[in-house]
Amino acid sequence: MNLVINFIGFQLGWFACVLGGAAGKPLLAVCAVVFVLAVHLYRSNNVFAELCIIFTAMAIGFVWETLVIATDWLTYPLSIGVSNYAPIWLVAMWALFASTMNVSMAWLKKRWLWASVMGAVFGPLAFVAGEKLGAVIFLERWYALLALALGWAVLMPLLLWLADSFQRRYQFMEKI
Repeated sequence: MNLVINFIGFQLGWFACVLGGAAGKPLLAVCAVVFVLAVHLYRSNNVFAELCIIFTAMAIGFVWETLVIATDWLTYPLSIGVSNYAPIWLVAMWALFASTMNVSMAWLKKRWLWASVMGAVFGPLAFVAGEKLGAVIFLERWYALLALALGWAVLMPLLLWLADSFQRRYQFMEKI
């Protein structure tokens, strides 16, 4: 049941982020993510390990997305704030994604090749879906998609490894 709730929460949060970003309402997207994360943390056996992966993923996501923006291969049309940095709704999406690492994506742990392939395929596909919903514009489509595929081929296994490491390191903090 936790897997289903986690999966549905991620999907709802993803749509809230993309639609909020596309509509120029990033704070609504962030509020939706905070709600999904609150439910996730309430249901978690190890809140501290979950918070570690969430905040680590947000930092990685901010740096990665800012680097991708710096290539000028894609842009976020209605980003509020400095346009050279990852928009807040996108960083919130990284927090949301991190909440799946120990639940609905846990089956990929220690399956590094599968994680890499899935990251390389589904990472860019998420951006294509975001483009169709108006949240992102590809300026150099093929360069951007290639960069996203290569990046996600590394980032997906990295996030899974980090989630597993935090879970093992802080297992003494699990709920009884």
